[in-house]
Amino acid sequence: MKIIVTGGCGYKGSYLIPELLDDGHEILSIDTNWFGDHLEDNKNLKKVEADIRNIDTLSFEGFDSIIHLANIANDPAVDLNPTLSWEVNVLASHKIADKAMREGVSQILYASSGSVYGIKSETNVTEDLTLVPISTYNKTKMCAERIFLSYKDKIDIKCIRPATVCGFSPRMRLDVSVNLLTFQALKYKKINVFGGNQTRPNIHIKDISNVYKHFLNDKSIESGCYNAGFENISILDIAKKVQEKVDCEIVISDSNDPRSYRQDSTKLLKTGFIPQYDVSTAIDEIIQKYKKRELIETDSCYTVKWMKSLNIN
Repeated sequence: MKIIVTGGCGYKGSYLIPELLDDGHEILSIDTNWFGDHLEDNKNLKKVEADIRNIDTLSFEGFDSIIHLANIANDPAVDLNPTLSWEVNVLASHKIADKAMREGVSQILYASSGSVYGIKSETNVTEDLTLVPISTYNKTKMCAERIFLSYKDKIDIKCIRPATVCGFSPRMRLDVSVNLLTFQALKYKKINVFGGNQTRPNIHIKDISNVYKHFLNDKSIESGCYNAGFENISILDIAKKVQEKVDCEIVISDSNDPRSYRQDSTKLLKTGFIPQYDVSTAIDEIIQKYKKRELIETDSCYTVKWMKSLNIN
Protein backbone atom coordinates (compact mmCIF):
# COMPACT_ATOMS: atom_id res chain seq x y z
CA MET A 1 0.00 0.00 0.00
CA LYS A 2 1.18 3.56 -0.71
CA ILE A 3 0.61 5.80 2.30
CA ILE A 4 1.15 9.49 3.04
CA VAL A 5 1.95 10.33 6.66
CA THR A 6 1.80 14.00 7.59
CA GLY A 7 3.81 14.87 10.67
CA GLY A 8 5.91 11.81 9.92
CA CYS A 9 8.89 13.05 11.95
CA GLY A 10 6.83 13.78 15.07
CA TYR A 11 6.41 11.83 18.29
CA LYS A 12 3.90 9.34 16.85
CA GLY A 13 5.13 9.42 13.26
CA SER A 14 8.72 8.55 14.16
CA TYR A 15 7.49 5.34 15.76
CA LEU A 16 4.68 4.56 13.29
CA ILE A 17 6.55 4.93 9.99
CA PRO A 18 9.21 2.25 10.71
CA GLU A 19 6.35 -0.08 11.65
CA LEU A 20 4.59 0.60 8.34
CA LEU A 21 7.82 0.07 6.41
CA ASP A 22 8.33 -3.26 8.18
CA ASP A 23 4.85 -4.22 6.98
CA GLY A 24 5.93 -3.60 3.38
CA HIS A 25 4.22 -0.29 2.68
CA GLU A 26 5.62 2.59 0.62
CA ILE A 27 5.58 5.82 2.63
CA LEU A 28 5.69 9.52 1.82
CA SER A 29 6.44 11.50 4.99
CA ILE A 30 5.55 15.20 4.99
CA ASP A 31 6.91 17.24 7.90
CA THR A 32 8.35 20.70 8.61
CA ASN A 33 11.11 18.99 10.61
CA TRP A 34 10.78 21.60 13.37
CA PHE A 35 11.72 18.87 15.85
CA GLY A 36 14.30 17.17 13.68
CA ASP A 37 14.28 14.09 11.49
CA HIS A 38 14.59 10.82 13.38
CA LEU A 39 13.58 8.55 10.47
CA GLU A 40 16.25 6.26 9.07
CA ASP A 41 16.60 6.15 5.30
CA ASN A 42 14.72 3.37 3.56
CA LYS A 43 14.20 2.56 -0.12
CA ASN A 44 10.43 2.61 0.47
CA LEU A 45 10.45 5.93 2.32
CA LYS A 46 10.41 9.36 0.71
CA LYS A 47 10.79 12.31 3.08
CA VAL A 48 9.56 15.74 2.07
CA GLU A 49 10.30 18.75 4.26
CA ALA A 50 7.19 20.88 3.80
CA ASP A 51 4.50 22.79 5.64
CA ILE A 52 1.07 21.18 5.24
CA ARG A 53 -0.34 24.64 4.59
CA ASN A 54 1.61 24.61 1.33
CA ILE A 55 0.91 21.24 -0.29
CA ASP A 56 -0.26 22.46 -3.70
CA THR A 57 2.94 21.33 -5.42
CA LEU A 58 2.77 17.82 -3.94
CA SER A 59 0.90 15.05 -5.71
CA PHE A 60 -1.41 12.65 -3.88
CA GLU A 61 -2.11 10.63 -7.02
CA GLY A 62 -1.41 6.91 -6.70
CA PHE A 63 -1.61 6.94 -2.90
CA ASP A 64 -4.15 4.71 -1.15
CA SER A 65 -4.31 6.27 2.32
CA ILE A 66 -3.33 9.35 4.29
CA ILE A 67 -2.54 9.23 8.01
CA HIS A 68 -2.85 12.86 9.06
CA LEU A 69 -0.82 13.39 12.22
CA ALA A 70 0.59 16.89 11.58
CA ASN A 71 -0.78 19.61 13.86
CA ILE A 72 0.08 22.18 16.49
CA ALA A 73 -0.42 19.89 19.46
CA ASN A 74 -1.81 20.56 22.93
CA ASP A 75 -3.13 23.67 24.64
CA PRO A 76 0.11 25.47 25.62
CA ALA A 77 1.61 25.18 22.13
CA VAL A 78 -1.59 26.35 20.46
CA ASP A 79 -1.79 29.33 22.82
CA LEU A 80 1.57 30.59 21.53
CA ASN A 81 -0.16 31.60 18.31
CA PRO A 82 -3.84 30.67 17.95
CA THR A 83 -3.96 31.99 14.36
CA LEU A 84 -1.13 29.66 13.32
CA SER A 85 -2.98 26.78 14.96
CA TRP A 86 -6.23 27.49 13.11
CA GLU A 87 -4.28 27.61 9.84
CA VAL A 88 -2.37 24.37 10.49
CA ASN A 89 -5.00 22.35 12.34
CA VAL A 90 -8.10 23.40 10.40
CA LEU A 91 -7.43 25.17 7.10
CA ALA A 92 -4.63 22.80 6.11
CA SER A 93 -6.84 19.85 7.02
CA HIS A 94 -9.45 21.13 4.58
CA LYS A 95 -6.78 21.41 1.88
CA ILE A 96 -5.68 17.83 2.54
CA ALA A 97 -9.23 16.45 2.46
CA ASP A 98 -10.14 18.28 -0.74
CA LYS A 99 -6.89 17.38 -2.50
CA ALA A 100 -7.24 13.73 -1.44
CA MET A 101 -10.76 13.56 -2.85
CA ARG A 102 -9.75 15.19 -6.15
CA GLU A 103 -6.65 13.00 -6.62
CA GLY A 104 -8.19 9.61 -5.86
CA VAL A 105 -7.05 8.79 -2.30
CA SER A 106 -9.45 6.22 -0.87
CA GLN A 107 -8.89 6.64 2.89
CA ILE A 108 -7.96 9.31 5.43
CA LEU A 109 -7.11 8.48 9.05
CA TYR A 110 -7.22 11.71 11.03
CA ALA A 111 -5.50 12.04 14.40
CA SER A 112 -7.99 14.09 16.38
CA SER A 113 -7.99 14.25 20.20
CA GLY A 114 -9.92 12.78 23.08
CA SER A 115 -10.05 16.27 24.56
CA VAL A 116 -12.76 17.38 22.09
CA TYR A 117 -15.44 16.26 24.60
CA GLY A 118 -14.46 18.89 27.15
CA ILE A 119 -15.16 18.18 30.81
CA LYS A 120 -17.75 15.43 31.14
CA SER A 121 -19.45 14.13 34.28
CA GLU A 122 -20.29 10.80 32.62
CA THR A 123 -18.14 7.85 33.62
CA ASN A 124 -18.32 6.39 30.11
CA VAL A 125 -17.42 9.07 27.59
CA THR A 126 -18.51 7.54 24.29
CA GLU A 127 -18.52 8.89 20.75
CA ASP A 128 -22.23 9.76 20.82
CA LEU A 129 -21.86 12.40 23.55
CA THR A 130 -21.91 16.06 22.59
CA LEU A 131 -18.60 17.83 22.02
CA VAL A 132 -18.01 20.85 24.24
CA PRO A 133 -14.41 21.82 23.49
CA ILE A 134 -12.94 24.26 25.99
CA SER A 135 -9.60 25.41 24.64
CA THR A 136 -8.58 26.69 21.22
CA TYR A 137 -6.73 23.43 20.62
CA ASN A 138 -9.87 21.40 21.37
CA LYS A 139 -11.90 23.63 19.05
CA THR A 140 -9.47 23.26 16.14
CA LYS A 141 -9.63 19.49 16.49
CA MET A 142 -13.43 19.46 16.53
CA CYS A 143 -13.64 21.70 13.45
CA ALA A 144 -11.13 19.56 11.55
CA GLU A 145 -13.18 16.47 12.37
CA ARG A 146 -16.27 18.11 10.90
CA ILE A 147 -14.34 18.97 7.73
CA PHE A 148 -13.10 15.42 7.23
CA LEU A 149 -16.48 13.86 8.00
CA SER A 150 -18.08 16.05 5.34
CA TYR A 151 -16.14 13.95 2.80
CA LYS A 152 -17.16 10.55 4.15
CA ASP A 153 -19.51 9.85 1.22
CA LYS A 154 -16.52 10.09 -1.14
CA ILE A 155 -13.60 8.82 1.00
CA ASP A 156 -13.30 6.35 3.87
CA ILE A 157 -12.81 8.68 6.87
CA LYS A 158 -11.78 7.64 10.38
CA CYS A 159 -11.40 10.39 12.98
CA ILE A 160 -9.42 8.79 15.76
CA ARG A 161 -9.63 10.46 19.17
CA PRO A 162 -6.51 9.31 21.01
CA ALA A 163 -6.02 9.54 24.73
CA THR A 164 -2.74 10.98 25.97
CA VAL A 165 -0.02 8.95 24.28
CA CYS A 166 2.82 7.55 26.38
CA GLY A 167 5.96 5.55 25.80
CA PHE A 168 9.30 5.87 24.05
CA SER A 169 9.74 7.25 20.53
CA PRO A 170 12.83 8.29 18.56
CA ARG A 171 11.35 11.82 18.63
CA MET A 172 10.75 11.75 22.34
CA ARG A 173 8.28 13.96 24.20
CA LEU A 174 8.81 14.62 27.90
CA ASP A 175 5.87 17.01 28.27
CA VAL A 176 3.07 14.42 28.35
CA SER A 177 1.96 13.03 31.69
CA VAL A 178 3.37 9.49 31.93
CA ASN A 179 6.64 10.36 30.18
CA LEU A 180 7.06 13.57 32.21
CA LEU A 181 6.43 12.01 35.62
CA THR A 182 8.67 9.03 34.89
CA PHE A 183 11.52 11.23 33.71
CA GLN A 184 11.18 13.50 36.76
CA ALA A 185 11.52 10.47 39.03
CA LEU A 186 14.59 9.23 37.19
CA LYS A 187 16.37 12.57 36.94
CA TYR A 188 15.41 14.31 40.18
CA LYS A 189 14.19 11.45 42.41
CA LYS A 190 11.12 13.62 42.91
CA ILE A 191 7.78 13.89 41.13
CA ASN A 192 5.87 17.18 41.23
CA VAL A 193 2.12 16.61 41.06
CA PHE A 194 -0.20 19.58 40.73
CA GLY A 195 -3.60 18.66 42.14
CA GLY A 196 -3.49 14.99 41.30
CA ASN A 197 -7.15 14.11 41.20
CA GLN A 198 -7.51 15.05 37.53
CA THR A 199 -8.19 11.96 35.45
CA ARG A 200 -6.44 11.38 32.15
CA PRO A 201 -7.09 8.61 29.61
CA ASN A 202 -3.89 7.05 28.29
CA ILE A 203 -2.75 4.94 25.36
CA HIS A 204 0.66 3.43 24.68
CA ILE A 205 2.42 4.65 21.53
CA LYS A 206 2.59 1.07 20.26
CA ASP A 207 -1.16 0.68 20.66
CA ILE A 208 -2.03 3.93 18.88
CA SER A 209 0.27 2.87 16.04
CA ASN A 210 -1.58 -0.44 15.94
CA VAL A 211 -4.89 1.44 15.79
CA TYR A 212 -3.81 3.15 12.56
CA LYS A 213 -2.60 -0.19 11.16
CA HIS A 214 -5.90 -1.80 12.19
CA PHE A 215 -7.91 0.70 10.11
CA LEU A 216 -5.47 0.45 7.19
CA ASN A 217 -5.92 -3.31 7.10
CA ASP A 218 -9.73 -3.30 7.37
CA LYS A 219 -11.40 -0.64 5.26
CA SER A 220 -14.76 -2.36 5.74
CA ILE A 221 -15.05 -0.68 9.15
CA GLU A 222 -17.60 2.13 9.03
CA SER A 223 -16.42 5.72 8.63
CA GLY A 224 -16.78 7.86 11.73
CA CYS A 225 -15.14 8.81 15.03
CA TYR A 226 -13.40 6.31 17.29
CA ASN A 227 -12.07 6.83 20.80
CA ALA A 228 -8.65 5.29 21.43
CA GLY A 229 -7.82 5.20 25.12
CA PHE A 230 -7.78 2.31 27.55
CA GLU A 231 -6.67 3.51 30.98
CA ASN A 232 -8.47 6.34 32.75
CA ILE A 233 -6.09 7.13 35.60
CA SER A 234 -5.61 10.11 37.89
CA ILE A 235 -2.34 12.04 37.67
CA LEU A 236 -1.57 11.01 41.25
CA ASP A 237 -2.13 7.34 40.46
CA ILE A 238 0.26 7.64 37.51
CA ALA A 239 2.85 9.10 39.90
CA LYS A 240 2.29 6.19 42.30
CA LYS A 241 2.80 3.69 39.47
CA VAL A 242 6.13 5.37 38.72
CA GLN A 243 7.06 5.36 42.42
CA GLU A 244 6.55 1.57 42.51
CA LYS A 245 9.37 1.26 39.97
CA VAL A 246 11.65 4.22 40.81
CA ASP A 247 12.74 5.26 44.29
CA CYS A 248 11.41 8.81 44.44
CA GLU A 249 9.36 11.31 46.44
CA ILE A 250 5.94 12.56 45.35
CA VAL A 251 5.31 16.25 46.12
CA ILE A 252 1.70 17.40 45.75
CA SER A 253 0.88 21.08 45.16
CA ASP A 254 -2.38 22.93 44.55
CA SER A 255 -3.59 23.25 40.99
CA ASN A 256 -5.98 25.61 39.24
CA ASP A 257 -6.46 23.09 36.42
CA PRO A 258 -9.75 21.23 37.00
CA ARG A 259 -9.76 19.38 33.67
CA SER A 260 -10.55 15.69 33.86
CA TYR A 261 -10.95 13.60 30.75
CA ARG A 262 -12.24 10.05 30.43
CA GLN A 263 -12.78 7.80 27.45
CA ASP A 264 -14.76 4.69 26.66
CA SER A 265 -13.30 2.88 23.64
CA THR A 266 -15.88 0.09 23.37
CA LYS A 267 -16.72 1.13 19.80
CA LEU A 268 -13.10 0.59 18.72
CA LEU A 269 -12.87 -2.74 20.57
CA LYS A 270 -16.00 -3.97 18.76
CA THR A 271 -14.16 -3.58 15.43
CA GLY A 272 -11.75 -6.28 16.59
CA PHE A 273 -8.93 -4.11 17.88
CA ILE A 274 -7.10 -5.56 20.90
CA PRO A 275 -4.80 -3.31 22.98
CA GLN A 276 -1.56 -4.96 24.05
CA TYR A 277 0.29 -2.34 26.09
CA ASP A 278 -0.39 -0.07 29.06
CA VAL A 279 0.96 2.74 31.25
CA SER A 280 3.15 0.32 33.20
CA THR A 281 4.71 -0.84 29.93
CA ALA A 282 5.52 2.76 29.03
CA ILE A 283 7.08 3.43 32.44
CA ASP A 284 9.24 0.30 32.14
CA GLU A 285 10.41 1.29 28.65
CA ILE A 286 11.36 4.81 29.68
CA ILE A 287 13.29 3.50 32.69
CA GLN A 288 15.15 1.03 30.47
CA LYS A 289 15.99 3.63 27.82
CA TYR A 290 17.17 6.07 30.49
CA LYS A 291 19.44 3.49 32.11
CA LYS A 292 20.90 2.56 28.72
CA ARG A 293 21.42 6.28 27.98
CA GLU A 294 19.25 5.97 24.90
CA LEU A 295 16.85 8.58 26.29
CA ILE A 296 18.56 11.93 25.93
CA GLU A 297 16.83 15.04 27.25
CA THR A 298 17.00 18.04 24.92
CA ASP A 299 14.90 21.18 24.61
CA SER A 300 13.18 19.60 21.61
CA CYS A 301 11.58 17.07 23.99
CA TYR A 302 9.43 19.96 25.25
CA THR A 303 7.12 21.29 22.55
CA VAL A 304 6.51 24.81 23.85
CA LYS A 305 10.12 25.44 24.88
CA TRP A 306 11.37 24.31 21.46
CA MET A 307 8.77 26.26 19.48
CA LYS A 308 9.73 29.38 21.40
CA SER A 309 13.41 28.80 20.65
CA LEU A 310 12.60 28.53 16.94
CA ASN A 311 10.41 31.64 17.18
CA ILE A 312 7.40 29.64 15.98
CA ASN A 313 4.77 31.85 17.53
